[in-house]
This record gives sequence, structure tokens and C-alpha cells, in this order.
Amino acid sequence: MRKQALLFLAAATTLVLACNNPKTGDAINMKYSITEKPFGVFENEPVTQYTIANPSGMQVSIINYGGTLTNIITPDKDKKPGDVILGFDSLAGYLQKGNPYFGCLVGRYGNRIAKGKFSLNGQSYQITVNNNGNMLHGGVRGLDKVLWKATKLAGDSSLQLTYTSKDGDQGFPGNLAITVVYTVTTDNSLKIEYSATTDKATPVNLTNHAYFNLSAGKEPTILNHELAIQAEYYTEVDTLLIPTGKLPEVKGTPMDFRTAKPIGRDLAAVKGGYDHNWVLNKAIPGLEKVATVYDPSSGRVLEVLTTEPGLQFYTGNFLDSTLTGKYSRVYGQHAALCLETQHFPDSPNQPGFPSTTLHPGETYHHLTVYRFSVK
Repeated sequence: MRKQALLFLAAATTLVLACNNPKTGDAINMKYSITEKPFGVFENEPVTQYTIANPSGMQVSIINYGGTLTNIITPDKDKKPGDVILGFDSLAGYLQKGNPYFGCLVGRYGNRIAKGKFSLNGQSYQITVNNNGNMLHGGVRGLDKVLWKATKLAGDSSLQLTYTSKDGDQGFPGNLAITVVYTVTTDNSLKIEYSATTDKATPVNLTNHAYFNLSAGKEPTILNHELAIQAEYYTEVDTLLIPTGKLPEVKGTPMDFRTAKPIGRDLAAVKGGYDHNWVLNKAIPGLEKVATVYDPSSGRVLEVLTTEPGLQFYTGNFLDSTLTGKYSRVYGQHAALCLETQHFPDSPNQPGFPSTTLHPGETYHHLTVYRFSVK
């Protein structure tokens, strides 16, 4: 009996240790965990990679530099795990000049502001420009290029990131205190919750810039991925991707994704490729599903839910095979797609667009969920 008891105790101990030490791709996690490891040094401060694992075998890795998603590992239709976002194996990749915002948090203002200029409460502001004379994703040193403070929250399913953008940062007014919480749920969803407060009126438009390839790299492009977007209109842009103010109907155009279709079907008819904001059909002001992506090769499905009024769909048009990422993969044109939940581009200069101005005493709030499944 004593021998049997010892064998039982040893087996139980092994099980507990296994549960508390999940491995990449291990689908036998019995509970949540957050592990961490060094990921380099930025401006003499340590960069840490945090990995959240759920009981279903999904794993999400985040570094505190730029609040960047470095890995999202989910199973395919054959229950084989795969990493479904683009990125780099080391911090050096993310620090390089040619990094096209892989997986990072962007702001204060995601997307573009024309000529880096806007007026607010009778005062004119000039913010830094970094894209054909316009401001893109927060300017020269946006939120993607700073070190965030990371805190593991109780329950081992959430990582909180905080950062304060000082008054005058990149030319924006106000001290903006920002909190972003990444949460992995039991249904293989990644929830991203943004909040911010300010002491001066300022435009705010925060989002994440993950590049998805649901085949986990088995397919070199996302042209066979099938996409549906719940939108009747999109924001027309000029040659520099600045909105004209017009909101054309998608019906009968290559911009029509109301019914799912392969991304590559009409791509050639869109000069430069898809890099536009869709005006979402939001029936309610809260969280609502707005887009679905399906990869026939892996069976993976990605559903996007958001509280935001817009969705920037981008087909990796500027990827040009000059970047080598994780797993020694070379990222060519259309290697991935982005679905950035947001307010509309250049809203501070477009009075007909939903306002992005945050006032003192108010709290900016934005919730987006990326939900993964298979079929």
C-alpha cells in the first residue's frame, strides 16, 4: 500500500509540475499561466517577453517594448499549433528602421493626420511627420517605440501595460495616461482593452498593428484567405492615403466584403492594394463582431469584435522580401493582413467624421477582441 501511495504521489507531483510549466504549442495546459523571459535591452532598460497560456493550448507573447505582440499560437483544424502573426525572433528586429509596426501598439493617433497639423479649441498644433509629409501612427516616436510598464494581473490570464505620454510629446497637447490590458480567454480569444485620460483636450486613436497569416506561414501570402467586413461604406483616400472626406458605397466595387470572398479576388483592381478604413455597420454602441477571416489551408477562423466605428484593412502591400522574420521566413508582399480597429484617419481635420477628441475629466475606452477557432 505504501509503495502504491508513493507512486500515486509521484504521479500527482509530475502532473502539477507539468501544469505549471507549459511549453510552446503544448495543448495540455490545465490552467492559465504567465511566464516571462529577458528579450534584450532598450535605452539601458531591460525588455521582457511575457507569455500568457490558456487551458486550451493558446499562447500569446508580448514584450514591453512598444506593447508588441510577438507571437500568437493557436491550433489548426488538425489540432497542430502554429504562430499566426508576423514578427522577429529578437529585439534587434523590432528596433530596426524597416520594422513596419509588427504587432505593436500605435498612437497617440493610429493611422494618418494630414501634414501633421490640426486645430483644437482655437489653437493650431504641428506634430511630427514621418510618412510622405504626414503623421502616421503617432509620429517619429510613437507608442510603438517606447518602453511600457508591465504588470501581471491576478488570474494569470491578463497583462497590463501603462505609459504616460507627456504634454508636447510629438507635438500633441496634454499629459496622456494610457493603460492597455491584454487578456487571453478560455475560448481562444485575445482581448485588448484600452483606456486613457488627459489633462488637456487632445486627439486619441489607439490600436494594435498585428499582421495575421492564419496559415502560420505555410502559405506565403494571405491572398487565399477569405474575408468578410460588415460595412456598407469606406473612407475614400487620395494618393497619399489621406481621406478626401467622401464615404463611397462598397456595393459593386472591389471594396465590397459584405459577403466573404478571397482577398486576392479583386486586389489587382485596387491601386496599391487594400489599405483603407471601412465604416462599420455598428447596430449597437458596444462590442460587436465586424469582420471574419477564414484560411482554407489551415481551417483557422479569426473573428474581430470591437467597440470602434472603423476598421483599417491592410494587405501588407509594402512588404518587399527585405525582412527576414521568425522561423527564418522572408516576408514578401501580401504575406499578412492587418485588421486595425480604430476611429477614422485624419479625423481631427474632418468635422464630418466621429470625433477623436478626449477632454479632461473623460476616459477614452476601446475594446477589441480577436477570437480564434477552426472549421
